[in-house]
Amino acid sequence: MAILHILHYPDPRLREMALPIDVVDDSIRTLADDMLETMYDAPGIGLAAPQVNVSKRLIVIDISEDKTDPVCLINPQVIDRAEIETTEEGCLSVPGVYENVDRAAQIKVCALDLVGDAIEFDADGLLAVCIQHEIDHLDGKLFVDYLSSMKQTRIRKKLEKQQRHAM
Repeated sequence: MAILHILHYPDPRLREMALPIDVVDDSIRTLADDMLETMYDAPGIGLAAPQVNVSKRLIVIDISEDKTDPVCLINPQVIDRAEIETTEEGCLSVPGVYENVDRAAQIKVCALDLVGDAIEFDADGLLAVCIQHEIDHLDGKLFVDYLSSMKQTRIRKKLEKQQRHAM
């Protein structure tokens, strides 16, 4: 397994639409393992392939306290949603920024698992929020897109300044 480089906002590669995965094979399983290792190392609770510069519709999530319950979803889609709640979100691609975002509190998801089998399940709470957040990444959308343009500009300038000082 390997720790992958996480792209940071406003990198334009984060705005690209990820491509569907046609075949679930060992390369996809290895990517999922590397993404999980990267996510745990960061540390975070979710990561989408576009965040590590891979244009594939793959997300990994682990909201467990002890990091022993990883979820890997291939080509995930939200097929139903209910209620809206506001929760504070952060993102490994927008480090150090936490803002309130409105998302569905309950969702129904369909996806493929790491064997390539179709799965469908209901999610709520933090898992629902995390799945929606990561699917947004697959569609080239970031949680900052839900914020006012003034907040987006402030965040972008702050992160650009941090990146300049890191060089």
